[in-house]
Amino acid sequence: MRNEGPVTDHEIDITGDVCPFTFVKTKLLVERMQCGEVATVRLRGLEPLKNVPRSILEHGHEIISLEAEPGQGSEGIHRLVLRKTENAWG
Repeated sequence: MRNEGPVTDHEIDITGDVCPFTFVKTKLLVERMQCGEVATVRLRGLEPLKNVPRSILEHGHEIISLEAEPGQGSEGIHRLVLRKTENAWG
């Protein structure tokens, strides 16, 4: 059963990817988005959990939420919800 969260315009699942591909795929998603649109990024593992949100904030985007999916521990699957703002990512 899917974890119900905020309504989003886009969703990407990078749970099977490792850094730096987690960042690259998230960046490509954000580049395709319009300012103000919201996306959900599903990620897994401590490194992506640390690096992807940090990169989003460094590029001026907004993190709406970051939560573990039910039944997942610190290295389990997390859902990151972000909003694109005007910045260098197009």
